[in-house]
Amino acid sequence: MHAFAFTDYGGPEVTRLIRVEDPVPAVGQVLIRLHASGVNPADIKVRSGLRQGRIPVRFPMAMGREAAGQVVDVGPGVTGFAAGDEVFGSTATGTGSMAELVLLEAAATAHRPSGVPAEQAASIPVSVATAYDGLDELELAAGSTLLVLGAGGGVGTAACGLARLRGLRVLGVASESKRPAVQGLGAVHVPKGEGWAGRVRALAPEGVAGVIDAVGGDVLRASTGLLRAPEGSRAGVLPVRSVADFGLVAELGGQTIGRRRTTEVFARVAGLVAAGHFTPVVSAAHPLAEAQKAVAAVEHHSPVGNVVVTA
Repeated sequence: MHAFAFTDYGGPEVTRLIRVEDPVPAVGQVLIRLHASGVNPADIKVRSGLRQGRIPVRFPMAMGREAAGQVVDVGPGVTGFAAGDEVFGSTATGTGSMAELVLLEAAATAHRPSGVPAEQAASIPVSVATAYDGLDELELAAGSTLLVLGAGGGVGTAACGLARLRGLRVLGVASESKRPAVQGLGAVHVPKGEGWAGRVRALAPEGVAGVIDAVGGDVLRASTGLLRAPEGSRAGVLPVRSVADFGLVAELGGQTIGRRRTTEVFARVAGLVAAGHFTPVVSAAHPLAEAQKAVAAVEHHSPVGNVVVTA
């Protein structure tokens, strides 16, 4: 089969479309023929070696960690899935998703509801479900104000849309070009750049109840000064969740988002999409043969919502 893989840790130069042996599902795994794979900033961090010790890698390894497709075979002990089923989920340990055939963990795989396009389903396991898990952790009461940093990206757009479903008021910090997407999800757009914190204070003079961060750095640091204190803190943990800066969020007293990656959670999110309550934002799709373009878009151009690779 063909796979868009990286053969060592490094930059774009270590990736290329190559031929590798067809995978065989092991215990607890599901083999699918790819329809779509999500492309996320974390994929670039894995390729670059920044997630060594956290994400196991077996060279050469396809990029990507989420996919949607049709079941080809299942490994020993797998029940609930059969050849021909349309599914989506997270990749098996040490494997990637930008390939003609993809191994998924059965415990992190769900059936794709009819009416949910593969491109949208492929965006659920990483970006959309990350936002969903973060909102569950924050447990903000309806009517509270949530601040989303990087509101125009994959996690950010999902956080905006899913938070609105929970009755939250959402302030989304993003570039001016992403204003239509942020507002279309029911959030209040806050232009990023110099003075952004002052613009948030003007909209929420009482402070915000929680923060979901997809930017990190100084922007994340400044956001803690916008919190409504001391409400929302549990056991000394600030109501701040970051997917962009693990070290800094811990230093500030917040947390990273604890990912569940389960069939139950993925099915729950897909159900919201199928019912029309939320639509994952997919701004671009590239065929597997042009996967480098999809990765470059995420790595260098800050696209709106999600970018996917299709087969």
